Amino acid sequence: MPSKLRILLSGPGLIGKVHARIVAAQESCELAVIVAPSSKENRDFALAAGAAFYTDLGEALDAQPIDGVIISSPNAFHFEQAMICIARSIPTLIEKPLTDQIDEAFRLHDAVNRSGVSVLVGHHRTYSPLLNVALEFLRSEKFGRLVAFQGSALFLKPDHYFEDGPWRALKGGGPILINLIHEIGLMREFCGEIAAVQAMGSHDIRKFPVEDTAAIILQFVNGALGTFLLSDAAASSKSWEMTSGENPAYPHFNQEACYHFAGTNGSLDFPSMRVKSYPTSEARSWWKPFDETKLEFTSQDPLEAQINHFVAVIRDGAKPRVSANDGYRNIRVIEAIRQSIETGQKESVVEGET
Repeated sequence: MPSKLRILLSGPGLIGKVHARIVAAQESCELAVIVAPSSKENRDFALAAGAAFYTDLGEALDAQPIDGVIISSPNAFHFEQAMICIARSIPTLIEKPLTDQIDEAFRLHDAVNRSGVSVLVGHHRTYSPLLNVALEFLRSEKFGRLVAFQGSALFLKPDHYFEDGPWRALKGGGPILINLIHEIGLMREFCGEIAAVQAMGSHDIRKFPVEDTAAIILQFVNGALGTFLLSDAAASSKSWEMTSGENPAYPHFNQEACYHFAGTNGSLDFPSMRVKSYPTSEARSWWKPFDETKLEFTSQDPLEAQINHFVAVIRDGAKPRVSANDGYRNIRVIEAIRQSIETGQKESVVEGET
C-alpha cells in the first residue's frame, strides 16, 4: 500500500469540501480525484486541490489507482455510486444517509455483507469526544435506568441553502433525511434500538414538497420513551450544531442543550454536560436536592477523527465504527417515521435481515 493513500471524492458540495480540506491536510492520504458534474466551479475546485477531474465515477476508478472513495454526492446517487465501489472492492465512506430509499439501503447493506468490502457511513458525530463522556455517565449508577429522552434539532436554514442545492427541497431531501438521520444514529447509540415511532409532519412554512417540521414520539426496545422536535424553518438554537461548538461555522450557545436524558437516579443535559443526580437511593424524591456537576471532556474535530478512522479502515482493516448495517438500521427508523406521518398511526420499526 502506498505511503499516501489516494482518495477519490465524489460530490464537492458543502460537506464534500470539508472532507476535501481534511484529506488534503493529512500526512497519511491525498485528494487524488474529484468526481462531479461538469461546471466551472467544480473544475476550478479540482484544479485548486491538485486533483484529477472526472464526471463519471466508474470511468475515474478505471483510469486512476484509488485506495478509498468518499461519496458526498446528493442522496439519490449514494446507492449507485456505492455499488460501483463495492464491485471494485474499494473501501468507501458514504455520507449519511446510506441511501434515500429503504429498499436500496437493504440491497446496499446486503451487498456489503456478501462482498466483505469495508463501507463506513458518515455519521461523523459518532466520533465526537462528547459521546464517550456522556455514555459513561448514562451507564453509571448515578444515572440509573433510562426512563425518558427529549431531543431537538431546531434551526433556520437560509433560502440560498435550497437555491444552491435544489434537490434539498425535493423528495430525497428535507430535514428528516438530511438532518434527523444524524439524530437517529445518536439516539440508537445513547438509548438503544428503537422499537416504534409515531410522528406528525408539516411543510406549512416553506411549502416545499418535503417537510420542514416534524414532531416524533419514540418507543425504545428497553422500555424508555422519547420525544423529538425537528425543523429547518425555526429561529432557534436548540440543535447539535449550535450547542456542541464543534463547527465554527455556527454560533455557539455553550450553556444550552439539545438533548435531555432522564434516568431513575439522575439526568444529563447534553452537550452542556450538566448532571443532576441523587446522592443516595434514600434521597430519591422530588422533595430532595440533587448533587449537581458538569462532566468534563477534551474537544476534537469529529470529522477529522472520522477521516483518521477511514484511513485505519483502508490501511489496517479496522472495523467501520458506523457500518452499512448501522446505516440501514437508521434508514429503517426514518422509513417508519415517514410512514407514521402518512398514516397518522404508530409504526413499528420492522426488523429486516441483517
